[in-house]
Amino acid sequence: MSALSYARGPSEVPLLDTTIGAALRGAAARWGGELALVSRHQDVRWTWAELDAEVDRVATGLLRLGVAKGDRVGIWAPNSAEWTLIQFATARIGAILVTINPAYRTSEIEYALNKVGCSVLVCAPRFKTSDYVQMLRDIGAAQVPLLRHTVTTGTAAHEGFITWRDLLAEPDGAALASAEAALSPDDAINIQFTSGTTGFPKGATLTHRNILNNGYFTAQTIALTHHDRICIPVPLYHCFGMVLGNLAALTTGAAMVYPGEAFDPLDALQAVEAEGCTALYGVPTMFIAMLNQPGLDGLDVSTLRTGIMAGSPCPVTVMRQVMDRLGMRAVTIGYGMTETSPLTTQTATDDPIDERVGTVGRVHPHAEAKIVGPHGETLPIGEQGEYCARGYAVMLGYWDDPAKTAEAIDGEGWMHSGDLATMDSAGYVRITGRIKDMIIRGGENIYPREIEEFLLTHPHIADAQVFGVADDKYGEEVCAWVIPRPDATLAADDIFAHCRGQIAHFKVPRHVRIVESFAMTVTGKAQKFEMRRVMEAELKRG
Repeated sequence: MSALSYARGPSEVPLLDTTIGAALRGAAARWGGELALVSRHQDVRWTWAELDAEVDRVATGLLRLGVAKGDRVGIWAPNSAEWTLIQFATARIGAILVTINPAYRTSEIEYALNKVGCSVLVCAPRFKTSDYVQMLRDIGAAQVPLLRHTVTTGTAAHEGFITWRDLLAEPDGAALASAEAALSPDDAINIQFTSGTTGFPKGATLTHRNILNNGYFTAQTIALTHHDRICIPVPLYHCFGMVLGNLAALTTGAAMVYPGEAFDPLDALQAVEAEGCTALYGVPTMFIAMLNQPGLDGLDVSTLRTGIMAGSPCPVTVMRQVMDRLGMRAVTIGYGMTETSPLTTQTATDDPIDERVGTVGRVHPHAEAKIVGPHGETLPIGEQGEYCARGYAVMLGYWDDPAKTAEAIDGEGWMHSGDLATMDSAGYVRITGRIKDMIIRGGENIYPREIEEFLLTHPHIADAQVFGVADDKYGEEVCAWVIPRPDATLAADDIFAHCRGQIAHFKVPRHVRIVESFAMTVTGKAQKFEMRRVMEAELKRG
């Protein structure tokens, strides 16, 4: 380490130089009879050989629909075996998988399909309150002119849609071999829409090399092998599920276990117990829900040893509870973004306890990280600035958006995250907030993460989100939304009393609301911009 906030990851272990489809063939050859996939809500249990054979059937079906290398194939569905088949089948023939948020509504799906020019869409008939089939009918073919075919998962038939059964085809070995021979690890293979708080989503475009290696090095960090089983309650449409889950399993032979279509804390814990899962993934809000699940102490989760907590900053108190109450002594925290495949830092299972619970670890293999100031200068160790990353994991760019790409990736290949961070002399990174989340109250810069960490030291608080709201006198004031622990009695006055004299007066929330839930994305990230909108409307009404 130098005196500057810059670090380079190890490079002794070489990058995987292969495609995802070839990696699946390798997994089937090496671990063919061992468990690969469990989708509990569908009663699906496949070995690696069976999964590989099913992927061939789907890939052949896509070829027969006219899908070619570089064509965009959308997947709009919750977690399921079909989702994973489409992920691997598109990679096998070189089609670009477009992962679409299951929460999207009519205008959003229309935008996504047209933005990247999807020729085929695979969708669930419905999910929760969303009737996907009806939404697509409401849009109409004329509004999505490049969309040639839509396939529905499940067994039901829908007029004008191809059924999953009709998609499946007897594997055509010659056609598959021809398609695979034309592929390169550097081909674009995945487009993921980033959930920006303003403007239209951007399509981060990722390659085989990007995401296969990120899954591989993540798996190496938590020491996954073919003896492990990963409980994956995080959504597959996001990098967390499809890369850190599915591709980490692919590169190590570990089994993928899906507890349900979407996250439910009891489903996840029961999946751990029933399947003997050794690893568990989630964002902090998911772990908080599992820790507060009634009956947790009656479930046997003793097989757990490791996992990943990522997606948003992790409160230290939650991390310690995960290690103690869930027995995940080797749990790690990962940090990254969709545009970097996603992880560029991760804690190690043998890091000192303070670093494991208080940082997002050190830079990943074959990656670089630095902390920069407002003019792009690399800052001294310990100073707060913007986190930037460079290396194999950085995306090709935003699909059909060179201007936005140039804003995000500078001329030297550094991806600018928009996150505030510090780096210490040992290379450990601490994420201290979002640049855009910063509250400016009467000239004081306030970082919500700091206040959230403090609020979580209150014994009756399960979770907290802090954000700024407009104020005539100070420009902005601090607002906190707080979820109490089950059966706890909590009032706003308790929050004020907890803060007074313990944190600077200007950091004490002016407005507090006790709530049952936060506005959230489907990946479990709090939508502070939506909470701010609701709160400001409430304050305006008096």
